[in-house]
Amino acid sequence: MSAAKPPHQDPDSDPEDTSDELTELVCLESDLKDGQMMEVEVGRHSVLLTRFEGKFNAFGNLCTHYGAPLSKGFISGQRVRCPWHGSCFNLITGDLEEYPGMDCLPCHKVKILNSKVYVSINKKTIRQQKRLKHMGRAEPGVTHTILLLGGGAASLSCAETLRQENYNGRIIMVSRDDLLPYDKTRLSKVMNVESSSIMLRTKEFYQQYDIEVWLKKEALSVDTDMKTVTFDDGLVQKYDQLLISTGCRAKGLDIPGMQLGNVFMLETPENARQIHAASVGHKVVLVGSSFVGMEIGSYLIGKASSITIIGSSEQPYQNTLGPEIGKITMKMLSDKNVKFYMNDNVTEVRHENGKVKEVVLKSGKVVPAQVLIVGIGIIPNSEFLRGTKIQMDSKNFVPVDKHMQTNVPGVFCGGDLSTFPLAMAKDHRVNIGHWQMAQTHGRIAALNMLGKQTELNTVPFYWTVLLGKTVRYTGYGEGYTEIVMKGKPEEKKFLALYIKNDQVIAAVSLNFDPAVSAVAERLVTGKVITKKEAQSDDLSWLQLS
Repeated sequence: MSAAKPPHQDPDSDPEDTSDELTELVCLESDLKDGQMMEVEVGRHSVLLTRFEGKFNAFGNLCTHYGAPLSKGFISGQRVRCPWHGSCFNLITGDLEEYPGMDCLPCHKVKILNSKVYVSINKKTIRQQKRLKHMGRAEPGVTHTILLLGGGAASLSCAETLRQENYNGRIIMVSRDDLLPYDKTRLSKVMNVESSSIMLRTKEFYQQYDIEVWLKKEALSVDTDMKTVTFDDGLVQKYDQLLISTGCRAKGLDIPGMQLGNVFMLETPENARQIHAASVGHKVVLVGSSFVGMEIGSYLIGKASSITIIGSSEQPYQNTLGPEIGKITMKMLSDKNVKFYMNDNVTEVRHENGKVKEVVLKSGKVVPAQVLIVGIGIIPNSEFLRGTKIQMDSKNFVPVDKHMQTNVPGVFCGGDLSTFPLAMAKDHRVNIGHWQMAQTHGRIAALNMLGKQTELNTVPFYWTVLLGKTVRYTGYGEGYTEIVMKGKPEEKKFLALYIKNDQVIAAVSLNFDPAVSAVAERLVTGKVITKKEAQSDDLSWLQLS
């Protein structure tokens, strides 16, 4: 039960109303059964009312990530999973239990009088849609130092978790970027973005909780015996524990021409703004038909004069979402006059006056280009680890265990740079460059740094936006043998369930909420979704709204 329900009009309101609180009768006790939730209103503010083991609780109804209505999400035991991006919240405490959200839900008072349910909201905090979990600070004289290399999602969640767990030593976060940690998922979706609008935390936040942030500084080497890191400005910093989450950078085309004036790769907000400005009214060629290429292509529709996407596989997303979904997404963009050259690649970049003029494809096609955007893969930022005792694999990624620890005690690694055992895939070692996964890595590393033995057990959840529609994905679909499709792909409304060994290992959806959140919740709790269940017409387990 998750439909919005208007509050009952009651002439008495709450007999114990106080001036600091706004109280309203929201429903009868009998309106909400155990294990259910619904949206109610208090003073025109959306509230999530839940009932668990007979007890009523009330929270802010908007997910603290992007404001999705949690009443439309998936309820499982004592937690709710957001229908949009998979954040989870505890329905007793309101605390965040799964990223990509960063804050907890505001909690409201509930009172039962004469079988009627009243909810009270504090008038002073009524507009607050997020609650920051309690965080400690550094204590004078404590010299223990945790050094975080990288200014992304893993480092930030590590720093926050350390303070939430009352770590009182020194935290130093070092980034080669010139910006405080920001929401990188926005860059290919809203490209004319102001940097200030995507900051994850304010400058004051870091100051308040004693998290030192060093910008425009890059690690050159690590000495794990001496426990020191040497930086590009000559500084040598000692550490007691280390998190390496320096991520990856975009890979360029292995042909001459990458230095031309109108060739772009997307890595920073500045790159995003440059791509937006250069593309308006011009012929754009995108190399790469996975997430970055398809999102940028979608974003530029109606802005660029023409858009051409060149992909090396048969369909977009071939290696991640599979050909079936690739075909649907390719049609979505083709219908908006995006041209595709698939099973092809660029062999030559022709230029004039220092700028790209056209690209030559392996097939012999020549495509005019006033802007060339390359999104074909990544290179790990791990060069500074060469010659250290920290083990790397053949592709220069850093393997870690379930505690996010490398082969060197006290040295952890997370985010896009790491390969880690994925619990839902029988501990198969994977590299998954997703935002929510990097945040989780940082948290797990922090807990283990503090001696709170915690294993990584999260299910990948990510999303991509095409033509204003969000495609959601959960699980790990590698090696799937068939897809069970629900809904109508031709009407841009579907759920695809990926099957391997007669059970569901991943799901992708479009306009089918909260189905992917339902699958994620089943996968994370280890409950098998059988092929038979996936094929059944009974979809009640998906709690579709």
